[in-house]
Order: sequence, then structure tokens, then C-alpha cells
Amino acid sequence: MTIEIRTLTDPAEVRSAAAIFRTAMVGLPPISADVADGLVEPGRTLGAWLDGELVGGADSYTSRMVAPGGQWLPHAAVTHVGVLPTHTRRGVVSALLRHQLAEVAARGEIVASLRATQGGIYERFGYGVASVSATVELDRRRARLRDTVPPGGPVRYLDAGARWDALPKIYATGGFSWTGAIDRPEYWWRLQELVAAGGGWTVVHGEPGAEDGFLRYRPADADGWPRQPQRTVVVDDFVATTPAAYRGLLRHLLAHDIVDRIVFTFMPVDSPLRYLFTDERAVTVTGVADETWLRLVDVPAALERRGYRAAPPVVVAVTDPILPANTGHYRITGEGAIRTGDPADLGIDVASLAAVYLGGTGWRQLALAGRATELRPGALDAAEDLFATVARPFGGTFF
Repeated sequence: MTIEIRTLTDPAEVRSAAAIFRTAMVGLPPISADVADGLVEPGRTLGAWLDGELVGGADSYTSRMVAPGGQWLPHAAVTHVGVLPTHTRRGVVSALLRHQLAEVAARGEIVASLRATQGGIYERFGYGVASVSATVELDRRRARLRDTVPPGGPVRYLDAGARWDALPKIYATGGFSWTGAIDRPEYWWRLQELVAAGGGWTVVHGEPGAEDGFLRYRPADADGWPRQPQRTVVVDDFVATTPAAYRGLLRHLLAHDIVDRIVFTFMPVDSPLRYLFTDERAVTVTGVADETWLRLVDVPAALERRGYRAAPPVVVAVTDPILPANTGHYRITGEGAIRTGDPADLGIDVASLAAVYLGGTGWRQLALAGRATELRPGALDAAEDLFATVARPFGGTFF
């Protein structure tokens, strides 16, 4: 049995890889060939051949990610990892992801991330859960904004012809500025256009030419809408680059008198939403799930370009069996991080380091699970202080 991994350049092979992914996922509907051609970045689709047959694939997009401290890191957005069910458990995924990591490193991309449909796969390739997201429900009938909440600005609808030009511009000029946010490539926007063709509305906040936020929403179930006992709107994308945009877009949702419930599919776990209402119980977190699975591809660069809080320095020993150039000792202070030959105060593997990198997971949490080892008393407390962030990390983009 020989597994061959190579970059797919022939359009027919790229379409076959897309079809394999959708077959592997089972619940995704097929898409036409002409649509599939515009959803992947040329040169970044890998195919896995087993005994001469294409049986698996993986994609990635050129992107950027915001690190703690505000720096943008070159980032590979990994997606469409799939293997035909007839060829699983033969090492195909392992061969694909190892090959992909080598290519990402060769491109000079410092980090990679993905959204996992199965949670038990990716840690062995160095990915760690670096952020989580919440599903939040708002009881519109009970939701009364506090009198202290300032007004927002003007909100207007966009028709289908205008939205896919306007939204990427709004997002790119200020939408992804929080820790964990990623750049949204053009291929991602094309997929959103395809999905949104089924219906829904888009509104933007701000004066024409100075928009600073948008939201996309749809009915949860349009069948029999007028007579439904619980008419529900689902918010698929809520981007506010200013507090005024946040308030203005929220007020727009609350103005729908026919709506009983509003569901926000992806929200930060530390969202301020509940604090805007006189009855905080109008807001309910109905679920929390892993969001960003992060891989530090270039550990020295990732640690160097992250911001840290003032705290006593620590020396961290990192192990990375897949990309061994990352293995080593790193001295981390409030001023930054450098390689060092000094003895280690803490030991950690690269997947666990990815979990704490954005500030969404604590060092003590990992130590409790045996995923981080304290080699000098007090080092865990120092690491907690160094890596702490004001807000929890959040991606906000599903890909």
C-alpha cells in the first residue's frame, strides 16, 4: 500500500477532491462543477492517492491571524480535509496533514488553524483548541435595552447584488482586529454567497462610504412562518467594528416585532450582550463548542510576535515531533521571547502550547491534565500572568 500526496492543479482533480470531502462529510449537499471551481485557492489543494486512486484531499487558504498584542501573523486556513469512507484508517489523513504542514512551513506561514468536525483527530498533528465560541439565544419579548445604552447609527439593507462587494471591504478595513480573528479570503466570501442564495437579509451600519459593521440573518424555518408559535431568526454573521455599530445592529434586530427569538450562532464566550438588557435572563448561552484549532508552525516566530503582560520570566521547553525545528527552549518575558540554552522552568508539547497561545486556555488547566509540567516552583503562575489577555480569543469565522 503506497500513499502518494501531491498538489492538485488539474481542475477535474480539484473537483474530485471537493466531491470526496462532501462524500466524507455525509450531510453536505453536492455542488455543481462550475461553482466548485471558485471555492478553493489555486495551488493549495492536496490530493491523496492510494494504489492509483484519488481517495482524500485537504485545502488551505492564504490568510492572516491576529495574535495577542495585535500583530497579524501569516496564517494558513486549513479546510476540506476528507477521506472516502472506503479508505479510512489507512494513514491517509496522517499523510495529508503532515505533507500540508511541511508545505505551510515552506511558505513561511507562522500559524495554521482549522475548524474540526471530529475532535479526536488533530491534536496528534500539533493542533490545540485555542478558542471556543458560544451559541446565544435572545428572548426578544423579554429583551428591553437599559435606558443607559446609547443609540447606534443608521442601518440600511443591502440587496444581493451589492452585499458581496460591500461586506469584504467593511471586514477588511476594521472587522478583524480582535485576538484570534482571521482574514477572510475571497474564496470564503464566494462560499457565503452560495450558501446565502437560499434566503436571508443583510444590513450594514453607518453612513454610505463609512460603514463600520454588518449582520446577516435569516428565518430558522420559513415554513408556516406567520403561524409559528416561536418565530426564530438566526444570525449567521455579526461584525461590529465600533461600539456604535454593535448597538445599532442589535437595535435593528430588536425592531422586528414579529420575531420571538434571536439565535446568534457564533459569539464570544465573554460577549457583553446580556449587560445591555434590564433583564439579563433574556440572554441564554445554549452551547459552547471548540472553535479555533491552532497549530504553531513556526514556534520561534509565533512566540516572538505575540504580546505578553509584565511578569517574571520563564523558560519553556517545547517539543514538536512533526516539525522538529520548533523543539527547543524559549525564554519568555514581558518584552518578548527568544531561544535560549537556559534550563527549562516549564515543559509543554506544541499542541498544548497552541492551546495557551491566544490566551483562551490557562497553563494551570493544562498542568492539571498533565499537558504542561512545572519544573520550577512558581513557573506556572508566571506563565499564567505572561500569557493572560484582557478578552477571550474569538475567531468568528467558520471555514
